[in-house]
Amino acid sequence: MLKTILPNQSIPSSYYDCRYFVLREPLGFPRGAEILADDNQAIHSYVSKEDEVVAVGRAHIIPPNSDGSAADHAGPDATKCPGFSPLSQNSNNRPAIQIRQMGTLTSERRKGLAALVLSNLEETSKHQFRAKFGFLQAREYAIPFYQSQGWKIIDEPYSIEGIGPHRSMMKQL
Repeated sequence: MLKTILPNQSIPSSYYDCRYFVLREPLGFPRGAEILADDNQAIHSYVSKEDEVVAVGRAHIIPPNSDGSAADHAGPDATKCPGFSPLSQNSNNRPAIQIRQMGTLTSERRKGLAALVLSNLEETSKHQFRAKFGFLQAREYAIPFYQSQGWKIIDEPYSIEGIGPHRSMMKQL
């Protein structure tokens, strides 16, 4: 079942459990690294099966004075992810959202669940935030998925310390 959480609504612990198990635990991060300081200001989407959250993602509005650069995870040692050059170069690329924290349990991959979550985040962001463009930083192995969903690579490869190779991507919503 696909669910949506709007800003300032309660986020279930099972949502954070999935984020941790998929995105942070495999990299050796401590519990708590899956929680971001602005989670209460974001849209969250997830798929649950039999009361287990199996796929997650979130979208937040990128403030008008920001290029989208931000800490990759919670905690004092978080690496800062780079900004998105199209936000600095063209004010017509706003309002813009950033998709973050997309993940699907290994046992549930290749079933279209991430596509459901991503599409829901895109559509909800258009209504909630009036977003015109979306930006994200994709792990290297996830790039083909995002491309299949209409996202375009907008930069050269870079590495986020402790996470690995990434590419920034953009989509007109």
